[in-house]
Amino acid sequence: MINWKSGAVGSFMAALGSTGVVAESLPDPNEQGSFQLALVTTSLRPVARPVPAVGQEVTQVVASNEPFAQWLSAFRGRAQEQGISAATLDQAFAKATIDPEVVRLDRNQSEFSKTIWEYLDSAVSDLRVRNGRAALAKHDAALTQIEARYGVEKEVVTAIWGLESSFGAFRGGNNTIRSLATLAHDTRRAEFFEAELLAALQILEAGDVSARGMKGSWAGAMGHTQFMPSSYHLYAVDFTGDGKRDIWSDDPRDALASTAAYLAGFGWTTGQPWGVEVHLPDGFDYALARRELTRSPSDWAAAGVLDTSGKLVPDHGSASILLPAGADGAAFMIFDNFEVLEKYNTADAYVIGVGYLADRIAGGPVIAADWPRGDRALTFSERKELQRRLTGAGFDTQKIDGRVGPLTINAVRSYQTANGLVPDGYASLRLLERLR
Repeated sequence: MINWKSGAVGSFMAALGSTGVVAESLPDPNEQGSFQLALVTTSLRPVARPVPAVGQEVTQVVASNEPFAQWLSAFRGRAQEQGISAATLDQAFAKATIDPEVVRLDRNQSEFSKTIWEYLDSAVSDLRVRNGRAALAKHDAALTQIEARYGVEKEVVTAIWGLESSFGAFRGGNNTIRSLATLAHDTRRAEFFEAELLAALQILEAGDVSARGMKGSWAGAMGHTQFMPSSYHLYAVDFTGDGKRDIWSDDPRDALASTAAYLAGFGWTTGQPWGVEVHLPDGFDYALARRELTRSPSDWAAAGVLDTSGKLVPDHGSASILLPAGADGAAFMIFDNFEVLEKYNTADAYVIGVGYLADRIAGGPVIAADWPRGDRALTFSERKELQRRLTGAGFDTQKIDGRVGPLTINAVRSYQTANGLVPDGYASLRLLERLR
């Protein structure tokens, strides 16, 4: 879990909004066995990272270990000033070298995009649901205790475990210290990764794990539910009572409890769903389907918004309407717990994936609505083109960054309204073709 803004927890910067686009850059930070949308299905974390500049080559970064050795010597001094002992540094950096594969994964990533339905087809496949139910049954006693202690439903914790590491099967095999040192030396995001490296060294200093045992993704995310070192310090717990907060071992209990503690720390409401699939009435004003507009379920019902069986959604608190694939896809009434799950990963697709998988593990139904499966996701360059064309037409997206977040969604909605289209904010290929 990485939160680029706070350095605490969350996701890589994947705030893709309700666009149908799930991910745009490639390898997920869960490296070995990581979910790469075009390749395998293990970890399912949507990821968005910048594409390298034209002509930028990894060999320019990793041609020699000499600059790394010089950086490491200076870093040791900074680490000791932060209270890291020489013994811990010697253990952590024994025979330390830069990891060129980490640099390659971070810098040279080909682009891809997936729609939300393609993502959910993998994230909440029948096989993953069966595996989730089996994992829950195997660890039910511990998960029930974790739920009682932290107030986070065991199915939700299990679902995060499933998407982050395929229920512990793929936790990553990279040496965390080496990976973080490599990324801290790489000046593109040096400040962030040096802070994470210091946090990892503090974990070693405390004796919770050895340098050899500290394994994880190539980007430094660790354990069953992929905590970054800073997240570990803030939220990891010793559930087993052995004196260590061990998120790395085959025993997942500390990691699962830490995940529940994390969600509880951000205000998880026990008994409140992340969201409920709803049916929108004919003539629904799609301009109302925006995150900042919230109403009680009874008020939504007065506007004709009911669950898929035609009943009033129970009053779980204020809620907004989310259309992750526009007016032609499924609609969800989402509650405050949706926002809590966003603290783990900001991509709507990931949050829906966690919530939907948790519901299915608990015996809930499949999504009833059809998806616009004839659509495809916009590529990164197409999303930038969409932003340029919207701004040029007088509907300012304020950024030309290829990310379809709230600013772009609002610009899309304004364009749709001005042109007599359904104002669902959906950044589709059809919309781009119209702008062209």
